[in-house]
Amino acid sequence: MPVHPQLQARLDQMAALNRPALSTLTPDEARQRMKANLMGSGEPEPVASVENFTLPGPAGEIPIRVYTPTGHGPFPVLTFFHGGGWVVCDLDTHDALCRSLTNGAACVVVSVDYRLAPEHPFPAGPEDCYAATQWVAGHAERVQGDARRIAVGGDSAGGNLAAVVALMARQQGHPFLTFQLLLYPNTNLKANTPSMQAYAEGYGLRRDDVIWFNGHYIREEDATNPLASPLLAPDLSGLPPALIVTPEYDVLRDEGEQYGQRLLEAGVPVTLSRYAGMNHGFVSLSDWLEPAQQALNECCQALRTAFHVE
Repeated sequence: MPVHPQLQARLDQMAALNRPALSTLTPDEARQRMKANLMGSGEPEPVASVENFTLPGPAGEIPIRVYTPTGHGPFPVLTFFHGGGWVVCDLDTHDALCRSLTNGAACVVVSVDYRLAPEHPFPAGPEDCYAATQWVAGHAERVQGDARRIAVGGDSAGGNLAAVVALMARQQGHPFLTFQLLLYPNTNLKANTPSMQAYAEGYGLRRDDVIWFNGHYIREEDATNPLASPLLAPDLSGLPPALIVTPEYDVLRDEGEQYGQRLLEAGVPVTLSRYAGMNHGFVSLSDWLEPAQQALNECCQALRTAFHVE
């Protein structure tokens, strides 16, 4: 189907601004632009509590933001990693999405402010995200969480990091993870798929942007490392069940769906959910875009089912 009319109007509006391409900016310039684009303008969705603190990481303290739902714990926990190509975005850009997941899935969400490239290239991001997930499992009571019900999730580069943390947890034998929520994940940093070609321009995230992000995050020789490109892992068996959400008009669509197919072939329960007429990042538009609200509802229901929440 064609691009959803509301979404097309937004794309046309952005194009009319005639701003320089993201791939021509410095990382700091890109961070400022992405923060302006993603920060919600309305009142944040209320949750029972929000707390910021730090936890120990492999190279210093890792800032996190803990969202707690109403009710009585211990609650299941989603450890969440924000997108932004490992270069841009932070706890604030994904505040609205984390609040919606907290309420919709009735779980604690621990949002992780991992180190960003190019100042901290691969493997800094995966190391921080794995350390944060380990901390959640070992200190679940600190966040009113249930250590037996921990999931990982994220969008775009955050989806990549969630998949990678699941691989790391399987390799190390801990922590046990209940589920992985992967929103339009980047799973192969050497990908040259049909979707990468077909939607290279005009749909939000551009092929050149992906190349720019990857170039800041990894050295060429790291691109085939499964902890950078989980699709290239030789064995995907024994990983947690997953929901993988992909948009029709997304350069990363094919590699997300290929990862889902490989998980299925490895015997991992997976739901692959492609949203027609949508583009990269659409779930964050749930306050005004109906298919985005549908996708958010699907994510929350998948988490509730995995967590055995009524």
